Amino acid sequence: MRITVFGANGNVGSRVVTEALARGHRVTAVLRDPARPHRLPPSAVIAGGDARDPEDVRRLAADQDVLITATRPAPGHEDELAVATKGLLAGLTGTGVRLLVVGGAGSLALPGGDGRTVVDDPGFPAAWRPIADACREQLDLYRADAGVDWTYLSPAALLEPGERTGRYRLGRDELVVDAAGTSAISMEDLAVALLDEAEHPAHVRSRFTVAY
Repeated sequence: MRITVFGANGNVGSRVVTEALARGHRVTAVLRDPARPHRLPPSAVIAGGDARDPEDVRRLAADQDVLITATRPAPGHEDELAVATKGLLAGLTGTGVRLLVVGGAGSLALPGGDGRTVVDDPGFPAAWRPIADACREQLDLYRADAGVDWTYLSPAALLEPGERTGRYRLGRDELVVDAAGTSAISMEDLAVALLDEAEHPAHVRSRFTVAY
């Protein structure tokens, strides 16, 4: 497949690029400033672009099969996530290119069925609330859109660099936890799950989540 990745130099985006290339896909890695140093594999095609700009999105989606976005705004600029979401949707409307989104975990329902979400938990870190609220708005924007075949991947509650095991468990709108109540996955295995979805679409126009 031909895949474009926005946010390609980030912690998750760089792992998505690496995983896609390892599977033999042709990858265009999008950076806001392609002249700056990056840590991407040499087999990736480096391109400049901004997800907030629909014209950039449309240009970089041309002749592609899938566009993946793993963009994350800097602290204090969380409002940029909604702007980027609108840019991606506007740029992809009418192209037929599928959109896979690495989102947030804060809006996932906590196990137990009482309607509370991850961000409602008393132990949720206050410093993470701005990006969690931005990700909730991001998901709402996708759910309200009717012009793009999007898929939204919410990670586990704990997402850190680690090992690629190739295993994970799937969920929909509820946080996936293990027997001890822990919800975690490595960034490497999140990339595995995302590329599995790219290759075998199972959650078109819906959200899913993964954890060990």
